[in-house]
Amino acid sequence: MTDNATILVADDNPTILTAARYCLEGAFARILTVQRPEEILPLLQQEAVDLILLDMNFSLGVNTGREGLMWLQAIQKRHPDMPVVLLTAYADVELAVRGLKEGAADFVTKPWDNSELRHKLRDALARKAEVERLDEMEAAHIRRAIDRCHGNMSEAAKLLGVSRQTLYNKMRR
Repeated sequence: MTDNATILVADDNPTILTAARYCLEGAFARILTVQRPEEILPLLQQEAVDLILLDMNFSLGVNTGREGLMWLQAIQKRHPDMPVVLLTAYADVELAVRGLKEGAADFVTKPWDNSELRHKLRDALARKAEVERLDEMEAAHIRRAIDRCHGNMSEAAKLLGVSRQTLYNKMRR
């Protein structure tokens, strides 16, 4: 699944970026890296990225994780379906829980175990694919109901057990 995917690794430490690249080579088709978090959103506008591995701390001497959580929120605001796996050198359970509550797909501590990191990233992509398949299933189900009702939206809504407005809203997604 990951062998045709693109991952973006964001970490201020060039050594970590190099280690991540070596670890993930062969597991991902493309590995993009950035050292400054403000490069993430512009890059996502230019590149088709499937998954982000995001450091929690970018400023020297700061280890609160607030920067990572702020960037997680910024990414989710513009790309709500983007799986983000958080990465930190500080194994803080409270921070991990907070990141997960705020929408992170998972949490990895440095130094990481290579096979565990690849496994967590594969799982995050698999969960994203499951959600997309469900959305696709719903869209196909709606199309079948509309076809069955010969395009009559009111009848299709009744058949699906939703209001006409809900049907229109689902179709716009």
